[in-house]
Amino acid sequence: MFSTLDMHILEILCEDARVTPHEMAVMTGSDEATVNRALESLREAGVLVGCQTLINWERTQREFVQAVIEVNVLPQREKGFDAIAQRIMQYDEVKSLYLMSGAYDLMVLCEAATLRELAQFVHSRLSVIEGVTGTSTHFMLKTYKYGGVIFEPGADDRREAVMP
Repeated sequence: MFSTLDMHILEILCEDARVTPHEMAVMTGSDEATVNRALESLREAGVLVGCQTLINWERTQREFVQAVIEVNVLPQREKGFDAIAQRIMQYDEVKSLYLMSGAYDLMVLCEAATLRELAQFVHSRLSVIEGVTGTSTHFMLKTYKYGGVIFEPGADDRREAVMP
């Protein structure tokens, strides 16, 4: 379904989304028009769904609270977990949502300006959704690594850089 070029482009973008189609063409040994067609095809197929910049917000003045919320739910007949997930993901506080195996069903990554706002979201909107049987909230205190990127490398970190 996906060509070797498609997969190579995805790997390049995963490492650095700022790479231009011209640079991708050089890196893959293709021409820029072919790369542009592949990019468009990947967008149309729903494989490329967005592009974000990775920011270490802890080094800024921005005040916010992040939490991982474990959610247990009763799956709905004919719809499973999808109907409840569709409802949960509509909230602005929800940044990511995953169906999980194990002790809980859904993992919700949330963010709000204050602890009070996040608590309000959990007890007034999330936990009262029909089918939600329980939640467990874990607040994030510090980010060490995200998306494969180390945020706070130690001064004594003597590991060698891994190069592709």
